[in-house]
Amino acid sequence: MARLKSYLLGGGTLVCALGIGYVMQFGLALPGQGQASQSAPIELSDITLTSSGLGAPIPPLATAPDIDGVTEPVVLAAAQIDAAPMPQPADSAPTGLACESVMEAETTAGAMVEISVDSPCHAGERVTIHHQGMMFTDVMTPDGTLQVTVPALAETATFIAAFTNGEGATATAEVSSLPFYDRVAVQWKGPAGLQLHAREFAAEYFTQGHVWAAEAGDLARAATGEGGFLVRLGQDDAPQGLMVEVYSFPTGTAKQAGDVLMSIEAEVTEANCNTQIEAQTLQLHNGSPLRVGDLTLEMPECDSLGDFLVLKNVVEDLKVAAR
Repeated sequence: MARLKSYLLGGGTLVCALGIGYVMQFGLALPGQGQASQSAPIELSDITLTSSGLGAPIPPLATAPDIDGVTEPVVLAAAQIDAAPMPQPADSAPTGLACESVMEAETTAGAMVEISVDSPCHAGERVTIHHQGMMFTDVMTPDGTLQVTVPALAETATFIAAFTNGEGATATAEVSSLPFYDRVAVQWKGPAGLQLHAREFAAEYFTQGHVWAAEAGDLARAATGEGGFLVRLGQDDAPQGLMVEVYSFPTGTAKQAGDVLMSIEAEVTEANCNTQIEAQTLQLHNGSPLRVGDLTLEMPECDSLGDFLVLKNVVEDLKVAAR
């Protein structure tokens, strides 16, 4: 499996190695962002191989050569405007088509930010969205636009849209409601088969309060302090695309006290069996700086297809006090 070049550090050959440190092409704290990252040791002591009853499989991605659009520098649209015009090849955009990339960001409920990208000359192309070290791959629509809602990880939330040719755009939004939320994320590249699970107030699997990709919760519960929600970002049918799942809980307005039990699970599939997978966790708790951990996991042999590895202490459980 191709290494993650932009946001993963080498993990060695341990069954599961969680490292400290952080690598991001554009830096964790972008200009104007006061929130810095903080890393802390994370020890993994509980990996359980279970049968296939703990989660629905994530469809494997198509195999294709590595197409990595996140390692090239972003050239903002403003810089392109001042540059001298260059001759266009015959297969470039039609004459008269505005090639400026424009990105906008608007704060919405749940400390979320709706971002929109308009770039006619990149219609149908891959684009990587960056925010505070969180990255995911998406695909522009045929008319050269993209609209997606992203959980903020900083009160001054800056987003970057990076295309594979190095061009891009940026936008910023103020997210004053972020201190009311705790957030946990796991991100990876390619067909890793990972899932993020939250069992609110020790809910049993597949009952009310078990939040994961198949039962993602909703903003209405979060707005009333009753529960959290999960979003999955990225196109899992994009070859070697970057994916992320983010769980949010309204700890600042919770109506009930207790623990939210967090776990990461990895399904053994034909695409990842007998391979090493890499991922990264991001955690935002009680207004503290963003914490990042790197995960390297050796997957079981292919005779375990359909089983799950349950990693119970890779990310912290949430301690919730009633308000």
